[in-house]
Amino acid sequence: MTHADTAADRDRDPELVIQTVNLSKQFPNVIANDRISFGVKKGEIHCLLGENGAGKSTLAECLYGAYQADSGEIFFKGQQVKLTSPDDAIKLGIGMVHQHFVLVRPFTVIENIVLVSQSHGVLSDLSSAEVKLKSLCDDYGVDLDLHAEIWQLSVGEQQWVEILKAIYSGVDLLILDEPTAVLTPQEIERFFGILEKMRAAGLSIILITHKLNEVMQISDRVTILRKGKVVSTVVTSQETKESLANMMVGRDVVLNIDKKELPVGEPILEISNLSALNDREQTALKDLTLKLHKNEILGIAGVAGNGQRELFEVLIGVRKAESGQVLFENEDITNRSPRLIKRRGIAQVPDDRINEGLIMEFSVSENLILGQQRQAHYRQGPFLDQGRIKSAAGRMISLFGIATPSLNHKTKFLSGGNLQKVILARELEQDPKCLLANQPTRGLDIGVIEYVQQQLLEKRNDGLGILLISEDLDEIFTLSNRIAVMFKGQIMDVINTSDANLEQVGLLMAGVKDH
Repeated sequence: MTHADTAADRDRDPELVIQTVNLSKQFPNVIANDRISFGVKKGEIHCLLGENGAGKSTLAECLYGAYQADSGEIFFKGQQVKLTSPDDAIKLGIGMVHQHFVLVRPFTVIENIVLVSQSHGVLSDLSSAEVKLKSLCDDYGVDLDLHAEIWQLSVGEQQWVEILKAIYSGVDLLILDEPTAVLTPQEIERFFGILEKMRAAGLSIILITHKLNEVMQISDRVTILRKGKVVSTVVTSQETKESLANMMVGRDVVLNIDKKELPVGEPILEISNLSALNDREQTALKDLTLKLHKNEILGIAGVAGNGQRELFEVLIGVRKAESGQVLFENEDITNRSPRLIKRRGIAQVPDDRINEGLIMEFSVSENLILGQQRQAHYRQGPFLDQGRIKSAAGRMISLFGIATPSLNHKTKFLSGGNLQKVILARELEQDPKCLLANQPTRGLDIGVIEYVQQQLLEKRNDGLGILLISEDLDEIFTLSNRIAVMFKGQIMDVINTSDANLEQVGLLMAGVKDH
């Protein structure tokens, strides 16, 4: 059968750089992509938008050859192609930059780029590679020391190494998976400016992102996926953030949360001159001083890796402070046990909900009382009181809208949003005085993000002091009363949110303080 005889060929659009026709990909018990047909034009930035599990990354991996579709066709530059590996995609002119970098840290920028290119059959020596890379950097306005070793570069600079790796051998289509997750606001603006130059040069770009502001700012068209299917492909300029969110979720979503202005209460958590090491025995926190009040959400802003995680772990008692002091309601809790800290009234939402917040093999009801199993309320002599546990769990499931078939359902089978609701229900139902929340909406669907943020505001209104650590600046600005910016383990400044702006916070995140 010739290509002209196929139904897919009749649907082919020769003006598209890449096109899928009825592409499907299934994993055990999950149809990740269900007869997806979409295409990207030459010289356009095309966003793939959808909730977690909508099929965005699976589709991108099929276009890059990392996954092979079970059915359907892929056309590249008008010709039907079969991509059996990323090597096939790269040879055709398809590059992809994943969210997690794959770089050899002791090697230089040039060595990282040339090593990858040579592995795909592009022979080059370092001197000729340097000439070509300098030309690429000049074309796109990228300022990068090609002889610097990867470990010497900022996270934003490392991202550019990954992009140069992808385009070095010449690509017509570049796929970017959540490329702004590790960038400051200034770096994002610069990054978008360079993407626009790439677009003007005729490069086609697929951008996977969950940030609606970015979709509206940079994309020409958007394809919205929901539950593995295409909902619609729309022209960005004809849509709003609200309309895109509606298509993502299938209902209206409140994007602008109403934050009542409340007078803050007395200090509840006071951190003085706190220092701590990271897992590599290097300084992660250096003389950090901070104060959290009742009726307040204090946002901690910063690029990942600047000590936020270590601060959270010291405060919950799982990492030792080398020096300094932590007071909670004027009681010294520095280096006390996690159990004592929790009993004092400090609740916690860790950033890794699966490995640190829950025991995935336990049932939903067991996870809902995790940490409280020694309390007399849940015991009947030496045994757990299953009746009381199920009663409490049933109430929490109802109150927090946790979607589970039963109390005994294993937690590992819940969606990410419901996993987070289990943690929130357990922590908030213990009537805490303070909540430490580390990336509480990371990886959640937009509807669950709305729910979690409303919960945090309600608890603030009830008198809690909340320390919110988040890499999402929109979230920081939306929820926080004050913003503390971290850089290399120190607090650069603390600003009232009403007085703060993105440019100012972005500079502080990069270690620049305007005196």
